[in-house]
Amino acid sequence: MPFAAGLGIELREATAERTVGSLGWSPDICTAGGALHGGALMALADSVGAVCAYLNLPEGAAGTSTVESKTNFLRAVTAGRVHATARPLHLGGTLMVVQTDLRDDRDRLVGQTTQTQIVLRKNTD
Repeated sequence: MPFAAGLGIELREATAERTVGSLGWSPDICTAGGALHGGALMALADSVGAVCAYLNLPEGAAGTSTVESKTNFLRAVTAGRVHATARPLHLGGTLMVVQTDLRDDRDRLVGQTTQTQIVLRKNTD
């Protein structure tokens, strides 16, 4: 995932049950106040959640794409790393729902994202 790599997102674990990645604080991806930008946190959650969904694709699927994403930001991150853990909530043949918890280095919940992924089918033409 070139965009995720460009942001500095690192994937540490990737299984169908749980996908884990992280993003380090950097002044380049912060707001004017020195907190990690919400867009960077959402990119982390979306990337890790997408890998989780991909690892749960049903047979015959070509991939997934995010169709909806909702994030609650609970506290600012002004240093260290953010650790994302994604788990599937629903694994359907058309839609998948993945929840990703975002935690700081002190294991405090800084955000939570719930995303819906559509299952893309291979073109049979």
